[in-house]
Amino acid sequence: MNKKNITAVRTRFAPSPTGELHLGGARTALFNFLLAKKYQGEFVLRVEDTDQERSKEEYINNQYNDLLWLGLKPDESPFTETKHGPYQQTKRLNIYQKYAQELLAKEKAYYCFCSKEELIKEKEEYLAKNKKANYQYSRKCLQLNREQIQNFLQSQKPYVLRLKVPQQKNYTFQDLVRGEITFRGKDIEDFVIFRSNGLPLLNFAVVIDDHLMEISHVLRGEEHLSNTAKQLVLSEIFG
Repeated sequence: MNKKNITAVRTRFAPSPTGELHLGGARTALFNFLLAKKYQGEFVLRVEDTDQERSKEEYINNQYNDLLWLGLKPDESPFTETKHGPYQQTKRLNIYQKYAQELLAKEKAYYCFCSKEELIKEKEEYLAKNKKANYQYSRKCLQLNREQIQNFLQSQKPYVLRLKVPQQKNYTFQDLVRGEITFRGKDIEDFVIFRSNGLPLLNFAVVIDDHLMEISHVLRGEEHLSNTAKQLVLSEIFG
């Protein structure tokens, strides 16, 4: 990190309000806070509340107050709105919809009308035939024509939007702990980015939010390492 980048450091802590702040979350928040403050940057609190069944407003308030108690006051948050807000994902749905439509228009994403039962059957058949655990969605719905898609939409058949992952590309990034990491496009499934209920999935919303909120550095738990591959694909497709 060179001196000319110091004032541009912006980190974020983005918990889901499905429970109280736990020790692992506090640890992640602390590291993000310290990195931002070391370089006179900003520490952003963003609420990822698209899990409508489990998210509660009281948890948003409690997590924010716990951060204050720990001395980790966010520079930007749902409680201190600035130009980068809103900082609550359910208040940004029109933004996500716009980007989803952009991907559809460019044929970088496609409608998938496969039911849960169909997907389970497809996976079972793949595993039985190939004796391998590397199942990926078959891209069956990518073959649908416009008339078929319109008929399904008009009949209000449930769907998801899947990203059309470029299979021949590799995606590389520099991890401060593990060093250079490369993911192969052919190992990344055409993952779901949006549901017909109007709610985006985590990796889709995160990429858009990080870009629009000008996040410069991401410090995250080890369990999110695999998510980075999907986020890199989306970042490149969006340019």
